[in-house]
Amino acid sequence: MVVWCKNCLNMSTRHRITFDERGWCNACQWMEEKKNIDWDSREKELFEICHKYSSHTGRFDCVVAVSGGKDGSYVAYQLKHKYGMNPLTITVTPPLPMDLGYENLKNFINKGYNHIQITPDVNVMRVLDRVGFIEKGWSYYGWLIAMQAAVVRLAINLHIPLIFYAEDGEVEYGGSSETKNRAMYNIEHMKNIFLEAKKEGGGHDKVLKASGLSEAQMYFFLFPTEDELKGKELFITHMSYFEPWDSYRNYLVAKEHCGLQESHERNIGTFTNYSSNDQALIHLHYYMMYLKFGFGRTTQDVGIEIRRGCMTREQGVNLVRMYDGQYPEKYIEMYLNYYQMTQDEFDAVLDKWANKELFKKIDGRWQPTFTVY
Repeated sequence: MVVWCKNCLNMSTRHRITFDERGWCNACQWMEEKKNIDWDSREKELFEICHKYSSHTGRFDCVVAVSGGKDGSYVAYQLKHKYGMNPLTITVTPPLPMDLGYENLKNFINKGYNHIQITPDVNVMRVLDRVGFIEKGWSYYGWLIAMQAAVVRLAINLHIPLIFYAEDGEVEYGGSSETKNRAMYNIEHMKNIFLEAKKEGGGHDKVLKASGLSEAQMYFFLFPTEDELKGKELFITHMSYFEPWDSYRNYLVAKEHCGLQESHERNIGTFTNYSSNDQALIHLHYYMMYLKFGFGRTTQDVGIEIRRGCMTREQGVNLVRMYDGQYPEKYIEMYLNYYQMTQDEFDAVLDKWANKELFKKIDGRWQPTFTVY
């Protein structure tokens, strides 16, 4: 039986989500817990970490994964200007990059950040994304692997032991609570939670094997081996552990201090226009999420706003009914060219992953058989 969070509309189909006796999901429970957390103590912990790894010799103190969007830009800005760090910012070029994303990244760099852009072989990326799309129903799975593996690999190669990502989506949006009270995590956690390495049916390793690519071709998609890590420090963390995370505040900071620009129109499948504007495959990612689990980008966005106290649940329900699960018609030809698929082959993947308990195909489109309430 499918249920929705009584507070924020998260669905019971979401991976690793749990509900309490009130019917509140663990993201909403975390919202309540955050009000009683000693954030001063966590910030002190951050200061101590920064002091420990601050080199004071002109070397980089930490790595920050950025795309030019609001969250990574906010993290880099805070570390540099509030905590006195010398961050090296790293971007893994996404597949099908968009002009607005390029402009935002350029604006961010021009605000005074050291930056390296990793662009893996586009044909290798295409193969991994195609396999991920078919085998996992995940539109940019190859890029997601590189967002973890390539960043870790470069940090290790440059002898920078501390890596910052933005928010821990599992804790903030509903999922595993394993790291809510732990600052650091490791490569195994990355693989198991973010890349679903141990999920039934296979994840990370399955996609790499099915690609038929060599290790040399997949350099930026392979995590450092135990031998490569031997004798080297590596600490990975999310900035959201150290402060009450607020994505809208991040947007305002990034807009004022990092040159972030919004889209001139709302994004496909939601009511917002200021996030995830760097690549076209994001729209297919959210559509696939909708087909597999029954919730899409609007459900995620209204959940954030409800938990921020800026929207009622009733308003959220109305927005979900209006926008969630919008088919990304605008980009279909681009997707077909990228995956090197025919329309029939592409549609067959959608059919494969559509949740038949939640959707029925009518006139060539999967339509929900449920009503959000």
